[in-house]
Amino acid sequence: MLHTYPTPRDIGLRIPPSLRETRFNAGFEHALKGGQLTKVEYFRRSFRLGFRVAKLYLREVRRHRGILDFPMRARFRLRALWRGV
Repeated sequence: MLHTYPTPRDIGLRIPPSLRETRFNAGFEHALKGGQLTKVEYFRRSFRLGFRVAKLYLREVRRHRGILDFPMRARFRLRALWRGV
């Protein structure tokens, strides 16, 4: 199934001149497609900020559609002290 993903300019974002627009757009698109940060190129500043903005954008879109984000399941250790009675 083909999807058309919005670009940062489509949703009204203005990219600062200190960032590289092509990398920012690549990070934005990568996050919208559900990618993860696994390669070294993904940790460059422009890509990373585009990725983060897309994740925040997706959170807002889900919130407007009524889809809830559940909190992460936390793991904890429970220790019980046993006192011989």
